[in-house]
Amino acid sequence: MSSTANTDTLDADVLIIGAGPSGAIAAALLVQRGYRVLVLERETFPRFSIGESLLPQCMEYIEEAGMLEAVRAAGFQRKNGALFQRGGAYSGFDFSEQFSIGFSETFEVQRAQFDQLLAEQAAGQGADIRYRHEILAVDVSGDCPSLSCRLPDGSQQQFSGRFLLDASGFGRVLPRFLDLEVPSSFPVRSSLFTHVEDFISDASFDREKILISVHPRHRDVWFWLIPFDDGRASLGVVAAPHFFDAYPQAPLEALRAIVAEDAELGRLLGSAQWDTPARRVTGYSANVSRMCGEHFALLGNAGEFLDPVFSSGVTIAMRSASMAVKVVDRQLRGQRVNWQTEYVQPLARGVHAFRVFVEAWYDGRFQDIVFHAGAGTEIRRMICSILAGYAWDENNPYVAQPERRLKALWQYCRPGREYSNDEM
Repeated sequence: MSSTANTDTLDADVLIIGAGPSGAIAAALLVQRGYRVLVLERETFPRFSIGESLLPQCMEYIEEAGMLEAVRAAGFQRKNGALFQRGGAYSGFDFSEQFSIGFSETFEVQRAQFDQLLAEQAAGQGADIRYRHEILAVDVSGDCPSLSCRLPDGSQQQFSGRFLLDASGFGRVLPRFLDLEVPSSFPVRSSLFTHVEDFISDASFDREKILISVHPRHRDVWFWLIPFDDGRASLGVVAAPHFFDAYPQAPLEALRAIVAEDAELGRLLGSAQWDTPARRVTGYSANVSRMCGEHFALLGNAGEFLDPVFSSGVTIAMRSASMAVKVVDRQLRGQRVNWQTEYVQPLARGVHAFRVFVEAWYDGRFQDIVFHAGAGTEIRRMICSILAGYAWDENNPYVAQPERRLKALWQYCRPGREYSNDEM
């Protein structure tokens, strides 16, 4: 559609499905460029969501969207790194030591408040955000994509625009309506999680870092502990679905039993108040046959979700929003664009780097690397950058050639192999 098309009868220049992080960031960036933006959100904010541990790379996109001051003023728990724990042994990464140039700290956030804040910031900049709008049908066959919605009063209404962005996350609206979903290459896993009043009294516990613990008997089972600013924490365990068969059916009881099996985690949470029901999600990894069409594109988790182990979900979502907006802007101005080379392929390069590290975590290679005492300082800085979210920095050899580099590094760090830093 050319930039000279009559848009008087359209509801917006850009329709966005979902007001989560990618939708809010995209909306703000588009408004800044002078576009009319209509965001349709199924839920009412605030609403619960996981994905509470941000990465420093996120801060770049929050700043780009004009929201950094508000996020910093909100009082979220500061996060400056990541800790890994296995059998009581710790290995830590401080983001200030990362290889890539960029933000070196971020926040641990309760997503209900965080997502609402971003949405309010986007609305304050001029985005029209409408809640309790459920998508019933999608039509992208013409030059102006349209959505049929059920409104809060139960009536139905159709909305149309010049372009459509799907930021619906795990709702995956366009993949469902356009039959884009394909099986993920990742094995099916389950996540069992809750929030607790943690009452951690250990003075050495660092609340400014996420803690990832490996189950003492099962290397592919791991826990997250994400401290919040108010003395509470997000706590969860990830495992293959059959792993949970041996535990109580009640989710909270099952989670407490599994946590108790890790002596160090059990010690830290010995006084915790388990005051919130637990939830279980299975089969969250997802993929699609294509990320875009002539007048639509998928953002973040609506397109692909890997795994929660390195907290990459929100980073990928925000990155995709920032990248997609630049292409949408050029297209709506009448310029020729190539969504594959300008959006899909560049986004996929960083996602691929994350994927290699996730796969190496579950097969045990990255765990061997993390807990090995001999890794050189420069290599740890490069790995730290991946953990900080800088998976698109191709100056980092572990981004440019993740498979080869990780394989070579594991050969030196594998159990029973000793080496000198000069060998690295």
